[in-house]
Amino acid sequence: MANESDSSERRIHPRGPIELKVEYKRVNTFFADFTRNISKGGTFIKTSKPLAIGTEFLFLLYVPAWDKPLELKGSVQWVVHAEQAQGTDEAPGMGIEFIYDSSDHKKDVHGKVEQLMIESLGYHLYSRLTQHTQAQEADYKKRGPEPTAQPEESKE
Repeated sequence: MANESDSSERRIHPRGPIELKVEYKRVNTFFADFTRNISKGGTFIKTSKPLAIGTEFLFLLYVPAWDKPLELKGSVQWVVHAEQAQGTDEAPGMGIEFIYDSSDHKKDVHGKVEQLMIESLGYHLYSRLTQHTQAQEADYKKRGPEPTAQPEESKE
């Protein structure tokens, strides 16, 4: 089971610590939880009852300054269960990757998330966050993925 710190190594988009109300449906029950952070590629929803990894679902993201919520589709990529979060600074919940209907939809969501992050963090902090992430991505592309350990051959 992946945890948030493992996922941060693979992120392309910077995340901002933004708490917003999010509503979604699970079976026949509606849930209202809050985000812990958001990026152009996804969000982390704090919840004690995460959906299963791989679950695709629609959710509404409520931004106080906006007239209507942002409707998004996402896929659960990883979860942190309550017992895993105990004694750590992590919150229980689920990491969500946004799913886009088209390249225009992706541009629209990216623009809205960028606007949200600038409004919440301020332009200066947002630009520092994105520069830091771009530098990390360039460094990763330069050095390549970490080599994976090869299993030792058995000696008989």
